[in-house]
Amino acid sequence: MHIDEAIRSRRAVKGYDPAFSLSREEKDELLQLAMLAPSAFNLQHVRLVEVSDPQLRAHIREVAWGQAQVTDASMLVVICAQLDSWEKNASRVWEGAPQEVQDYMAGAIDNYYRGKPQVQRDETMRSCGLMAQTLMLAARGKGLDSCPMDGFDFDAVAQLINLPENHVIGLMVAVGKQTVAPKPRVGKLSLDEVVIRDRF
Repeated sequence: MHIDEAIRSRRAVKGYDPAFSLSREEKDELLQLAMLAPSAFNLQHVRLVEVSDPQLRAHIREVAWGQAQVTDASMLVVICAQLDSWEKNASRVWEGAPQEVQDYMAGAIDNYYRGKPQVQRDETMRSCGLMAQTLMLAARGKGLDSCPMDGFDFDAVAQLINLPENHVIGLMVAVGKQTVAPKPRVGKLSLDEVVIRDRF
């Protein structure tokens, strides 16, 4: 599917065929494509919890307002990120670069994040969003449907997936084959209202 078509036809689909399944290889291909999303300073701090255990999915559905896509979609991914990746992984993610580049990036990363918890959290949310959108477009490109989700108890899901203390959840994404067509797009704002040229 052409990228333009994937963007135009991607919708937040709520109803999925529970009989349709993706193989481990198909899921991994989607996850590998999602991992190509950009991240600030190449920190790659997003972690993708692909939930395949049916019992765990049922528990997550209980704390996600009973939304059917949690259990019915072929794939459920909890998109998380490591808050302190800037401190723990900065040298790792620049291995192989010239030494002067490694040294420069280590200093730049430290200067940007140290002592700035709001910046650290904001960066994880941006990266989770970029990863989620990349995953959804990869899925749409393969003729699959998806739904980004933030309608759930974040603390309860964190407990269910054993989220480490230095991680946060950005959102979840369900992927599968739709059984219910999405409702027509409504209320879309015009280009002239959304796009500001140079300044407000």
